[in-house]
Amino acid sequence: MTGAVRQDGTPIEVLLVEDDPGDVLMTQEAFEEHKVRNRLTVVSDGAEALAYLRREGQYANATRPDLILLDLNLPRRDGREVLEEVKKDDDLCRIPVVVLTTSAADEDILRSYQLHANAYVTKPVDFERFISVIRQIDEFFVSVVKLPPRA
Repeated sequence: MTGAVRQDGTPIEVLLVEDDPGDVLMTQEAFEEHKVRNRLTVVSDGAEALAYLRREGQYANATRPDLILLDLNLPRRDGREVLEEVKKDDDLCRIPVVVLTTSAADEDILRSYQLHANAYVTKPVDFERFISVIRQIDEFFVSVVKLPPRA
C-alpha cells in the first residue's frame, strides 16, 4: 500500500489521540510496515488534542489533520468530550473522526455515533489484526472517501 495523497499532492495528515504507548507504537508500525505515506502526529490526552486542533500554545503552527483517530479512554479530557467539542466546532466539524478504542460496550458505540463519529472501530489485541484494521481505515478514509478541503 502506498497511502493516498491529497489532490494537491501532499500527504494526508492523521492525528492519533492515544495515551497507550503500545497502541501508539503499533499504529506507527502499521503505517511504516505498509508504507503509508500519510503523516501521523500523536497526542496523548484529550486536552492536548483540543489544543492541537485549535492551534493553541505549542501547537500554534500545527497542520490541520485530515483524519482523527480517537481513543475514548484518555486522561484529562476523555475521547467523548473531545469528539463532542470537535463536532460542535464550526471550524473542526468537517474533519472525519474514527473512534479507535478497546471498548466494545454498546453504550460507548451508541454515544460515539450520537456525537457524530464517522466510524467506530474496536481495537484488536492481536498485532497482525491491528495492522490490518489500521490499513483498512487508511484505505477507506484516504483512498475511497473524498476528504473535505483543509481550512
